[in-house]
Amino acid sequence: MRAGIPRTVGRRAGAGLSVLDGTAVLIGVVVGIGVFGFPPLVAAHAPTEQLYIGLWLAGGAVMLVGALCYAELGSAYPGAGGEYHYLCRAWGARTGMLFAWARGTVIQTGGIAAVAFIYGEYAQDLLPLWPGTPYGPAVHAASAVAALTALNVLSTRRSKHLQIVLTTLTLTALAVVAMAAFAAEPGSGAPAGLPGAAPARPDGNIAGMLGMGMVFVLLTFGGWNEAAYLSGELRNPQRDLVRVMVLGTLVVTACYLLINLGFLNLFGLEGLRDTHAVGAAVLRQVAGPDAAVVLSLLICATAGSTINACILTGGRIYYALGQDVPALRALGAWNPQSASPARALLLQGAITLALIAFGAWRQEGVEAMVAYTAPVFWFFMMLTAAALWRLRVIEPQTPRPFKVPLYPLTPLLLVLVCAALTWSSILYAGAGAWVGVAVLALCLPLLRHGRRNPAPPRP
Repeated sequence: MRAGIPRTVGRRAGAGLSVLDGTAVLIGVVVGIGVFGFPPLVAAHAPTEQLYIGLWLAGGAVMLVGALCYAELGSAYPGAGGEYHYLCRAWGARTGMLFAWARGTVIQTGGIAAVAFIYGEYAQDLLPLWPGTPYGPAVHAASAVAALTALNVLSTRRSKHLQIVLTTLTLTALAVVAMAAFAAEPGSGAPAGLPGAAPARPDGNIAGMLGMGMVFVLLTFGGWNEAAYLSGELRNPQRDLVRVMVLGTLVVTACYLLINLGFLNLFGLEGLRDTHAVGAAVLRQVAGPDAAVVLSLLICATAGSTINACILTGGRIYYALGQDVPALRALGAWNPQSASPARALLLQGAITLALIAFGAWRQEGVEAMVAYTAPVFWFFMMLTAAALWRLRVIEPQTPRPFKVPLYPLTPLLLVLVCAALTWSSILYAGAGAWVGVAVLALCLPLLRHGRRNPAPPRP
């Protein structure tokens, strides 16, 4: 998971990307910090090793289906806003505004908090605070969010070259961890003994457990919706887009399968459920504490890049709400000196810090944030998948440089998967899921005050 939430790109490139370029971009967006944080949580919801690996295979299949659907929407309707743009066109301005609220208060902020907790777990290994409690990782997580929010308010700019370097380092870390896990004696890894994944619940609803496990898997695959923006970058989208999607999906799925097979080889399913900071635990077991420290530093840097990217792009949604809802006009202020929506960024930071406090109070951290975001995230992805079908009906004249294969079965499959994950996360994720739904409902009174045709977020 590169950013947990999709970024928006507001222009079409003139030079164009080759198939290799596009595949590299897609892989770089998808492969990120999540694979170092979510495997223990997936293992906690998988009754057997076979089902554990099956969940990762299913995640690759869903990634491919979703990427193809988003690719058609992106090629037909390029521009800023992403899902916000599609939902406004397909279902009306109020639905788009509801999504903007959801992204600003639940999806984006919850995603930042989830990544921050993963950062906090690895930072806790480097600088322990209140060992044996969830509060040390939470303090590290809050410190990272506060610092990076302040930098963005002061007009921090991300460097494209730095992002490429960090992506390369992330893939290198994946390869090193996978090779180390396979090189170890099978079953030799011992749980770290710190709070992390919940124990498996074999007496519970198996379908519900697997559904919640799938939520964590798909968060690790998060970023495939970037296909909506790759379509405008490729030299020949009609020919190359499917190649990029298929090749990128195969590479990402192979990477995730390889590293998770390595985890099972070293820890076994039971050990993986109880392993804290799994990447560092692998190198600590195989190569000693010094290697684990190096990897923890690398993962902290990668997580910091992800958090920063989410903070930067997330502020634009609040800016859009401020432009479209008179009651939230203060958020629509743009600071020309810093070239940023400073008030929006500060509000986003405050909400994220509150969510980190909530996760620490729940003593679950990452799992609490996933529960908070999952129902709302999958509900709006379901609406976006259905928008593909609706836009073909109401705007048949719109040119579509790429059309999803096996229509209408492909978007129907994505709609059904999203509906199942929405239902599963509401029923099985606990109180955090209902908190996210309640926050979404707070937007309903604001809908009557919005403009008829809200503008997409500032690129």
